[in-house]
Amino acid sequence: MGSSVRVKEAVVVTPSEPTPPCVMLLSPLDSQLFLRFTIEYLLVYRPGPGLDKVATTARLKAALAKALVAYYPLAGRVRPSPNSTGLEVLCRAQGAIFIEAVSDRYTVNEFEKVPKTVLQWRKLLSLSVPDVLNGSPPLILQLTWLSDGGAALGVGINHCICDGIGGAEFLNYVAELASGKRGCPKPKPVWDRHLFNVPPMTRVDSTSHPEFNRVPDLCGFMNRVTNNLRPTCVIFDKRRLIELKGVARRTCQIADSSFTSFEVLAAHVWRSWARAVGFPPNQILKVLFSVNVRNRVKPGLPDGYYGNAIVMACAQASARELGERGIGFGSGLVKKAKERVDSEYVKRVAELVSESRASPDLVGVLILTQWSRMGLDRVELGMEKPVFVGPICNERYCLFVPVKGERDSVKVTVAVPAASFDNYHRFLRE
Repeated sequence: MGSSVRVKEAVVVTPSEPTPPCVMLLSPLDSQLFLRFTIEYLLVYRPGPGLDKVATTARLKAALAKALVAYYPLAGRVRPSPNSTGLEVLCRAQGAIFIEAVSDRYTVNEFEKVPKTVLQWRKLLSLSVPDVLNGSPPLILQLTWLSDGGAALGVGINHCICDGIGGAEFLNYVAELASGKRGCPKPKPVWDRHLFNVPPMTRVDSTSHPEFNRVPDLCGFMNRVTNNLRPTCVIFDKRRLIELKGVARRTCQIADSSFTSFEVLAAHVWRSWARAVGFPPNQILKVLFSVNVRNRVKPGLPDGYYGNAIVMACAQASARELGERGIGFGSGLVKKAKERVDSEYVKRVAELVSESRASPDLVGVLILTQWSRMGLDRVELGMEKPVFVGPICNERYCLFVPVKGERDSVKVTVAVPAASFDNYHRFLRE
């Protein structure tokens, strides 16, 4: 069988108006070693009545060019700063990449099923960027027309320039321009990366930040969790989340036993993953999850700030504790980890990554990211809202993604070792 996706056109799209030629400094949070990759989204749309594919493609390209006027760093190129350990963006209106493709195999309904392999949907964003600092474009959009008239939008955004919330704001702006909507004025994109700058030669103790501390590898951890992976996808509806909260309250050992849906679901997934993979009882395990700090730092960040305004919170326990002490125990750990993230915590992270290039060690780690509240499910292209939002490639990093038409439901995607697949689902159902 030939390729399931055929590229019709790949072009460079530059800002539709002149933009400032300059060098823009990125913040210490932007420059973190573990954020030097491309965030890849996949949004799938049902066919609309009388949809004009040629006109829709032209509107999307024109909207991208117009959006790049306000968000002109996304048309630049990220590079190391010659004067520091951080990064900067060379802004010369170099442009983003727009790809139009067609598929003779995929239909919209295809995306209601779990992909068979982690790379099955790779060609829906056919230009992969393994090194975001080698002059590659920081933004790639691929519009693939599906065989039933629907469309898939693959998006790649350099994580050094913006976080998920910032990227979703940009995509919604592009979509509004493409669909011709005229709503309330949006916040002007705000750069202001200096807000996370730290004084030079600061020395900070990293022991209060377990995300940066190494733990002993008792089991060949990376080989165990990265080989022969099989994608999984499980939806937790409102009723199931309420059930999990009840179990967490009954089994927790802290005075304040009120948990959010995120806290109990993060704990449940972390625990189920750990039990399914079968780590040694004394293996220390961590769950790292991103926390939006826009309203946690003092003063708060201005509306429209689209840089990385996230830090990684960390909960940790032994495999034995996770398995034996239950979801209430794990929920308490996640809750405490989240509550530790305040303005001072963010400042210490900025100092650590700036001065010592601190980066999380991946031994014992499950990384969890919440996409379900970023606004990706609102990105319209003149074809109504997407019926599917998820990753291009399903990896071992766990994502909470939105469910079409069910705001209180969460879809959990993560790739687990094939040998752990059945047990992982069994533990999730408990």
